[in-house]
Amino acid sequence: MDVELRHLRALAAIGDEGTITDAAIALRISQPALSRTLEQLEQRLGTRLVERTTRRLALTGAGQRLWEQAHRILGLLDDALTEASAGPRPLRVGFAWAALGRHTVPLLRDWRADHPDTEVRVRRCADPAADLRRGRVDVAFTRLRPDGPGLAWHALYAEPRVAAVPEHHPLAARAALALADLADQRVALCATAATTNAELWPEDMRPGTFEVPGADEWVTTIATGDAVGVTTAATSESHPHPGVRYLPLADAAPVTVHLVWPHSPTHPATHAFRDHAAGFLLRQEGSSSLPGPRNTHAPRLRTTSR
Repeated sequence: MDVELRHLRALAAIGDEGTITDAAIALRISQPALSRTLEQLEQRLGTRLVERTTRRLALTGAGQRLWEQAHRILGLLDDALTEASAGPRPLRVGFAWAALGRHTVPLLRDWRADHPDTEVRVRRCADPAADLRRGRVDVAFTRLRPDGPGLAWHALYAEPRVAAVPEHHPLAARAALALADLADQRVALCATAATTNAELWPEDMRPGTFEVPGADEWVTTIATGDAVGVTTAATSESHPHPGVRYLPLADAAPVTVHLVWPHSPTHPATHAFRDHAAGFLLRQEGSSSLPGPRNTHAPRLRTTSR
């Protein structure tokens, strides 16, 4: 099967840009040339990768999978070429909205002290699992266990949930809240922090909900008094706001924080970072860390892959 890098670059650009016209502009080639490259790739693979009509273009299931792998393959090639001329690149750590809250900076400082030759760069991701599969980040902190194949994960610790209420809301004067206290409120849900939905409440007391696109919009909506919210404790560290009060939520189950990475790591320091994070958080969280079998590098490490 004779597939070339130009074929992968063509598919990557088409999936990224959404049209042949924009993909051709991004690649600086003509539209006919790009169409021929795509057709050649499909013929060599013997499968349709892109559904094309007069009005729309969409990746097929096979096209979606290859598009993600194409990004990863091209990224690995770029990394190899860069490292050959400039030395090892940083370890890229992704997160959706809150990383590890109060633990984020101490963990990264601890890593830098123990691994001064491996720089870490953090990056906010709309979809950490997708960015891992595309090779845009090497590891990611998530509060949802990733679906689909190709990723491995380690459960780091259990993080409590908190309620977020407007500063002048009657509930803001309380020391702690329960889910029932929020049942008659409008609850804002953050699209990039999907640890909360109406099913968190018992069926007979589910509140009205609506979705906002990101964490900044979420906290602003609450601060203006349009809604309340439920999130994890790290959000109070990463998104403090003078108009929002975060209160313990006594009867909501905690959320498991994971470290996730590609099953075939994209950076040589991936496993060292996993072990370092697990050991650091075990020392910080103590009994709230999640138990698991012992590992030769870090105590009580639990790792799962799919």
